[in-house]
Amino acid sequence: MKILYLSVHGVLEYDELKLFTELGHECYSHGSYINPHVDNAYRPAIPEMKYDPAFAELANRHPASHLHPDMIEDKDVIIVMHMVHFITNNWDKIKHKRVIWRSIGQSEPLQESMLSPYRQQGLQIVRYSPRERQIPNYIGEDAVIRFYKDPNEYCGWTGTSGTVMAMNQAMKYRGLALNYEFFHQACDGLPVKLFGPLNDNVPENAGFLSYDLMKRELRENRVFLYTGTRIASYTLGFIEAFMTGIPIVSVGEVAGNNPTLQQKTFEIPDLIEHGVDGFVSDDIAAIRAYILTLLSNYEYAKYVSSNARRKAVQLFGKETVKSKWKNFLEMG
Repeated sequence: MKILYLSVHGVLEYDELKLFTELGHECYSHGSYINPHVDNAYRPAIPEMKYDPAFAELANRHPASHLHPDMIEDKDVIIVMHMVHFITNNWDKIKHKRVIWRSIGQSEPLQESMLSPYRQQGLQIVRYSPRERQIPNYIGEDAVIRFYKDPNEYCGWTGTSGTVMAMNQAMKYRGLALNYEFFHQACDGLPVKLFGPLNDNVPENAGFLSYDLMKRELRENRVFLYTGTRIASYTLGFIEAFMTGIPIVSVGEVAGNNPTLQQKTFEIPDLIEHGVDGFVSDDIAAIRAYILTLLSNYEYAKYVSSNARRKAVQLFGKETVKSKWKNFLEMG
């Protein structure tokens, strides 16, 4: 099967292209992996994926919002990541193909309404979380297939550094979306490292991590403080932490959901069993107390870690997600 993959998120693109290629599909990406044999800013190359110079030349000249017909002609499936205008602008050129809209946790009522006419014309939808059913104007799903991580790659937590870590881009600038003030108050005076680009203006900044260094930090730090990315149900960073086994302390329903939207899409309270495989609260003092407990009680931290990793493999493990994609793509 030939898949045309229209991407807006290089890390998810890397994960899903690798998975589809392993399933035996021939993938062509309009995103970070137009040339899959070259590393992108966040993830390595995908050498097992086919490189087509003719396709790459077209992709470099024609944006995903205005595809050239030659990019479509021989493809069996078109997977569109999130961007509604990739569908609306190209619909007359792609509607004779199997078109799948892949959600990434950023859908709002407006996007649902905009996609509704295309849904009625055969557009298929793969959601990434069951919590998306809470979105007003929800137009349904053909499958719920979560993001994934490889348990053999994200593993080996030790927590020996005794430090709190977080991973966010431009956290203070995107304050409400990422709950920077909550994060700052909860970690005040504690050993803490905030990783990610564009955080130079905050005292917790620890710089940008390469792929390998990110996995090492997840293994070595004691606690992962997760403050959400409103309106997402969960993020890839959450899965990476959960799968590695670093104990997660997370904000809850109030701080995790956008106060201006009438949708309760934040899923972490459903995923974490409080006190068993992580901690969830909207109270800063409580969050701080959970962090201090994990910093001071290594045996308890190991207990939480073991439970968290077990659940992460069940929910987000590569083989689980791979099987779901296999069945869905073969379904037609």
